[in-house]
Amino acid sequence: MTATAWFLRPRVWVELFAVANLAFLAVDIYVAHSFNGFRHPAEWIPFIFSLVAPLVLVAIMAAGGSVEPPRSGFARALGLVVGWTSVVIGVAGLVFHLLDTFFVEQTIKNLVYTAPFVAPLSYTGIGLLLLLDRMVSMTKAGREWAQWVILLALGGFFGNFILCLADHAQNGFFDSREWIGVIASALAVGFLLTVLLVDESPLFLRLCRAVLLVQIATGLLGFYYHAAAIRGGPMERLWENIVYGTPAFAPLLFSNLALLALVGLWGLELYPRARSVSLSSALQS
Repeated sequence: MTATAWFLRPRVWVELFAVANLAFLAVDIYVAHSFNGFRHPAEWIPFIFSLVAPLVLVAIMAAGGSVEPPRSGFARALGLVVGWTSVVIGVAGLVFHLLDTFFVEQTIKNLVYTAPFVAPLSYTGIGLLLLLDRMVSMTKAGREWAQWVILLALGGFFGNFILCLADHAQNGFFDSREWIGVIASALAVGFLLTVLLVDESPLFLRLCRAVLLVQIATGLLGFYYHAAAIRGGPMERLWENIVYGTPAFAPLLFSNLALLALVGLWGLELYPRARSVSLSSALQS
């Protein structure tokens, strides 16, 4: 594959996915933590990290003259540091969010009404993608790489299922449209899990891609509904409705994860089953 055909390499798109998502999380974190005015100093950590980390990763690309993640040397080590830091920030954020109320009294009510406890794991998922790009060789284990990408997308959809269920339970699913996200994310989990463990036939992969296109549409539709709710919010200023109202960007996670899963499916097609050891075998053993 030639150097000019970078856009034909799935690993490049996963790297760009990680960089773009880290950068966007700065916006999401700023809006979310503005709810309490960044009351705890630790709330600035993910925001600052999301400002700095994409710049570091882009600088690595510029220094290497390629969007392909470096496989050796200082640039690779720096990418690993960014990846592991992202993983730690995500896990720590999960714990801090649960400390809000759930660790005080372990009840379903406190789990629903605490800060969105699954949300920080977005950093963990992105960090694992960065580690994957640097620790698993596409030439030696391309199929395994693709399966891990799908597994991480599957984990994201499972987290999205929990988020939709918990967030919409706060108002008792007052609007029946709030079930759309729950059903869509459950559908994505089922199909991606089937791809990993049971069926990789061309027909099923086409069906899975169709389901992922539905996820993209679900994300865009949810964003429209959330934006409409914000525009019609009770606050006088738009910024106040954005901060204290419906989370504007949350539904876009459906579209985001679907794009990642599509790259993983692309990788499966590039590397047939006989090329490497199947992740599904490892998971079943």
